[in-house]
Amino acid sequence: MVRGDRIVAAGPAAGTPSGAREVALPGLTLLPGLIDAHSHLLLHPYDETSWDDQVLREPLALRVARATVHAQRTLRAGFTSLRDLGTEGAGYADVGLKQAIEEGIIPGPRLLVTTRAIVATGAYGPRGFAPEGSAPLMGAELADGVEGLTRVVRDQIGKGADWIKVYADYGWGPEAEARPTFTLEELSTIVEVARSSGRPVVAHASTAEGMRRAVLAGVETIDHGDGGTPEIFRLMRERGVALCPTVAAGDAVSQYRGWRKGQDPEPARIAAKRQSLMAAREAGVTLCNGSDVGVFPHGENVRELELLVDYGVPVVEVLRAATSVNARVLHLDDKVGQVRAGLLADLIAVEGNPLESISALRAVRFVMQSGRIIREP
Repeated sequence: MVRGDRIVAAGPAAGTPSGAREVALPGLTLLPGLIDAHSHLLLHPYDETSWDDQVLREPLALRVARATVHAQRTLRAGFTSLRDLGTEGAGYADVGLKQAIEEGIIPGPRLLVTTRAIVATGAYGPRGFAPEGSAPLMGAELADGVEGLTRVVRDQIGKGADWIKVYADYGWGPEAEARPTFTLEELSTIVEVARSSGRPVVAHASTAEGMRRAVLAGVETIDHGDGGTPEIFRLMRERGVALCPTVAAGDAVSQYRGWRKGQDPEPARIAAKRQSLMAAREAGVTLCNGSDVGVFPHGENVRELELLVDYGVPVVEVLRAATSVNARVLHLDDKVGQVRAGLLADLIAVEGNPLESISALRAVRFVMQSGRIIREP
């Protein structure tokens, strides 16, 4: 039973209050609204337009127009909350999108935004321009050293960041391999400054050393984590750091690069990802649902959940990762993540039973967000 934007009761029906509307959903399974902890509303699939061209050539107005459509598709697909992890050259457009959704101007998921994200000088793109020319628009904000990072973190918070995102490593090694970008002192500065304002920090990290530094610095989630070792994953468990594995992004990029899924052998990258994910689970790391959607089409967020099951994660664990666990990790568990009295009425209903087939989450027939019906049969 929903009153206003809240669930006021959940359980066997005890009679419908006078004046209440009944919504009959026969044959459907009711769940909390789904949550994706790693999204990019201002990107679209790289097989449509390369990342470089999106950052350098697409006008901001075009990117925002696309993002409004992406937000609507995401909500209608049953994802009622998102953490958006960087505008990739679109400045603070995510803050405006969040405001437009909150004010009811456009439909979309509840947003937690990170604005521009933070990278070390020389460690991000676009690249390949003549060094004597003027610097092109960057996909994230450059900052270095304690003073520089302090200023940038505070500036992003002042402009509307809910979380701070840092690239703890990137492909800037001698052979373009991923290497750590910030020192432990620099990462600790980011966390300390953000935490003083009540903001958590999320780290892009795919190398063992980048992950180690980020965990010791106090970040709350590691996103990607491809190169994690059993030792690093044990450290994450001890420090209470969650993992957003983003398996769907790697799967999509491998296909963009020519992998014929289902016909060709799995690329080494995919096989290694399976192994690292299992190592994280064996170490007891908290698993988030974070897909990196934007690399692949918005509204297809369920790909991550299907792949997690394919990689060997039990279905019930995957469902929790996309609901109650993500709510706790994102500090939203007092608002969403469960069908429970007192929480916001974020509810979806799907055909079939996702405990029997996770792909049932593709058959969304009903979506309610904060008590408002967005989609119904």
